[in-house]
Amino acid sequence: MLIEFRFKNYRSFRDEAILSMEAVGLASFKNCLIEHGNMKILPGVAIYGKNGGGKSNVIRAFWLGVQFIRNAQRIQHEKAIVPVVPFALNDYSMNEPTEFEFDYIVNDVKYWYSFAATREKIISESLYHAPKGQKALVFIRNGQEFSFTEDKARRKLISETVAENQLFFSVACTMNDAMCVSAMKWFREYIFFSRDYTDIPRQLLEYSDDSNMLKAISDYAKTADFGIEEMQFEVENKEIESDFEFSENIPVEIKAALTSFVQILSETSNNSESQLKMSQIKARAKHKGINANGDSELYHLELEDESDGTRKLMSIAPAIESVLDKGGVLLVDELERELHPMLVYFIIAKFQSKRSNPHGAQIIFTTHNTELMNLEYMRKDQIYFADKKRTDGSSELYSVTDFTTKTADNIRKGYLAGKYGATPNLEIEEVE
Repeated sequence: MLIEFRFKNYRSFRDEAILSMEAVGLASFKNCLIEHGNMKILPGVAIYGKNGGGKSNVIRAFWLGVQFIRNAQRIQHEKAIVPVVPFALNDYSMNEPTEFEFDYIVNDVKYWYSFAATREKIISESLYHAPKGQKALVFIRNGQEFSFTEDKARRKLISETVAENQLFFSVACTMNDAMCVSAMKWFREYIFFSRDYTDIPRQLLEYSDDSNMLKAISDYAKTADFGIEEMQFEVENKEIESDFEFSENIPVEIKAALTSFVQILSETSNNSESQLKMSQIKARAKHKGINANGDSELYHLELEDESDGTRKLMSIAPAIESVLDKGGVLLVDELERELHPMLVYFIIAKFQSKRSNPHGAQIIFTTHNTELMNLEYMRKDQIYFADKKRTDGSSELYSVTDFTTKTADNIRKGYLAGKYGATPNLEIEEVE
């Protein structure tokens, strides 16, 4: 469960941006809040803003921080550049560190993890936890100087293997440091990012043995298109022999590599039946139609013939169902892209309802769908804005609750009138 995400000096955000999931004292939709001790946590946040205002950079910042934390020990060889992208519209931010901080709860323990890095090295890093309710230090780092409160001898040995462009957190997990492994679980198992609908075939292969997930994908397809009666999935496995005939569109170097791999496999394996399999999956929908006799009949349509909206909902279905099933955070850029507003409400309602969201899952998404501002589905503290300053080109992130608003205020009307910023500065011609 995410409590707060902070970042600084990343892309269009020069100064610190704070995305807080803690609820404020509002009377609306109290039942949707996730309770943990004395805290009340939001199940979702919508981020609005004009094109180029920086809202997608909030998702990008979260994604970059998480990916680097997950993989820093594996991808950071001696001369590898740390993949941060500092603010570029001045002459000094490029040399200053980019900062990330995650406050979160996993397995009922609260953690605070942060790191700051330039493209050359990690400047600082720290991890705190509160297993007994009291905040305690696990490790802290400044450059290549490390401090620990427990297990000092072992952690000192680990620190000596950490390069200046690697995270201690990531390396310690490979060394089975128990506290770091527990804290890392959230990053590796409880954070999901939406995927593009062009990636559906690969996703279907991933879940080809999971009948529950395939059913969920089918159900989402039927929700998106009421003409779909059912989905049919066919997985085809082809064994690759040394003389296997590849399709013409596979690059020569990949053909050579696979052929070589099959030969090595057959030469080195004690099992004469060891073979490499190439899987393909076909997804087809059955739509109700009328035959020549006027009778109702089901007809097949291939996946590529379905609407973009149907495929979009199918593509994010695994992430939605996964996060609802176990709890965690789902991040989606432009949730409403290709989707009817009612399908957007359908997704949000799943997170807002305790019945469909018993494990306290959260969704963070960017959107232009101003209908959500009518507060029929979300609370005021669930609405954020990202806007870019004209003076220096830097973005800022803020909430509706940063403004003085009355219960009866029409947030959507105020937003479109420019009260909260984050809207395009346009002169709209009067239509006569």
